[in-house]
Amino acid sequence: MRREGTQRSCHCQHSSSERERELSAMGSVPEEVALGFGGLVGDLREVYESGRTRGLEWRRSQLRGLVRLLEDKEENIFDALREDLGKHRAESFRDEVGVLKKSVVDKLRNLKNWAAPEKAHTPLVAFPATALLVPEPLGVVLIFSCWNLPIGLALEPLSGALAAGNAVVVKPSELAPSTSAFLAANIPRYLDAKAVKVVEGGPEVGEKLMEHRWDKVLFTGGSRVGRLIMTKAAKHLTPVALELGSKCPCIVDWLDSSRDSQVAVNRIIGAKWSTCSGQACIAIDYMLVEEKFAPTLIELLKSTLKRFFTKPEYMARILNEKHFNRLSNLLADRRVAASVVHGGHCNPKALSIEPTLLLNPPLDSDIMTEEIFGPLLPIITVKKIEDSIMFLKSKPKPLAIYAFTRNEKLKRRIIEETSSGSVTFNDAIVQVCIIPAVSEALSFIFFSVPH
Repeated sequence: MRREGTQRSCHCQHSSSERERELSAMGSVPEEVALGFGGLVGDLREVYESGRTRGLEWRRSQLRGLVRLLEDKEENIFDALREDLGKHRAESFRDEVGVLKKSVVDKLRNLKNWAAPEKAHTPLVAFPATALLVPEPLGVVLIFSCWNLPIGLALEPLSGALAAGNAVVVKPSELAPSTSAFLAANIPRYLDAKAVKVVEGGPEVGEKLMEHRWDKVLFTGGSRVGRLIMTKAAKHLTPVALELGSKCPCIVDWLDSSRDSQVAVNRIIGAKWSTCSGQACIAIDYMLVEEKFAPTLIELLKSTLKRFFTKPEYMARILNEKHFNRLSNLLADRRVAASVVHGGHCNPKALSIEPTLLLNPPLDSDIMTEEIFGPLLPIITVKKIEDSIMFLKSKPKPLAIYAFTRNEKLKRRIIEETSSGSVTFNDAIVQVCIIPAVSEALSFIFFSVPH
């Protein structure tokens, strides 16, 4: 009996020329070879079936290789992230290098326990039989990483796939070309180039990859492409894990002291603007606050924003002109523009948008119906803070709900009456770092558990 876990892999067979096999053996696959595919997937299948990736020592060696890569190439990573997104080195270390290194080290510490068989309960009628749950890797994994956290969301799932003993193909986002080139150049130097491949290229490369049957596919990105991935995967009944976006709300139930209020505002600003200028799937998308507290909250946000972002380089830029135009068009709606209470300046040459606060933009406007994914923050007022629960229940399920409150009854109602990927009280965006289950899931996503 086989019970599917939460991890990935891929499977495919192909013939190829000797030249293509030589290129594939180097670990980084040129786009023109990927488009024809050669023997890439078949070669990885052979490596996996040989048992090369299954031993714990091989898995440990790959995780140690990732740690060395992060330590040796830290400055190169900072440079690539600066070129692609204008990220400050402090942001790059906090959101990508530092948290990733900690996660890989945690996997090294826990790997033996994760991979160990577990006794399973057997009913009395089966006596004297015994049963074990034995974790095993799925096989060959395909990972599509994203552009906004192009190091972290390429190497974090890669570390999980390697910890589980899979062979892996990583397809970096073509929208972060410097980071993609960095991964293609360095992953083969630090990891087993026979079992781990990097394929660069645009959407056409992704389409070609999805023509093959994989044991698991992980995609991080937007819903539109996610649907295409699912459609392609259905042809082979390939299991897929999707990490998509949503509109993550933040409830602000006014706190007792001015100190508590300032701490809350600091954390709100950090969770909205300091991670890729709001271009993150778990960034705060909009806020809910009682009408009577809205003016005080807005003034606190204004003054703190001025203190936090004293130089333009402290904020990442918008990815490209297309994304910049999408965000500026949200503000072009006259009804939305009339709701701006702070910021709103757009610089198309620098691809930068000032941190912007909006008070009660129309609920039917694009800014309130689409994921914002940028430095714009709508503030919606309610008569009573409890009304925010009904507001959330009327919206699609978000990846995260944040609530700043000391009201235990309100906390309980949020947990019991709403549905989301996570709920965090009195902080935001930190849940991915401090809840073990979140990082462990990226390892178990690549295991299957035979019984």
